[in-house]
Amino acid sequence: MKKPEHHIFVCCSFRMNGTPQGVCAKSGAPALLQYLEEELADRGLNSVAVSSTGCLKVCDRGPALVVYPENWWFGRIDSEEAIDAVIDSIENGAPAAEYLLAE
Repeated sequence: MKKPEHHIFVCCSFRMNGTPQGVCAKSGAPALLQYLEEELADRGLNSVAVSSTGCLKVCDRGPALVVYPENWWFGRIDSEEAIDAVIDSIENGAPAAEYLLAE
């Protein structure tokens, strides 16, 4: 496998025992994960890897995801439009300010 140019980590807020908890899982992050993968494929962005993660510890701003190597943290990713904005960010090289989390 070729090393991806970008890697998106989607918080699905799973705990060690496998039980989904927290804002991201309860707010539909797993379903949005599927849309994210499909939209990347539709756009031909084969150099972007996607992984689900445990809790990213930004529950008050979830659902959340992180894009590497840019280290862009996005919050309130709760719709297909929000996912589209994140993908647009990768394509355009600038983060979607309306979803970007401040430090």
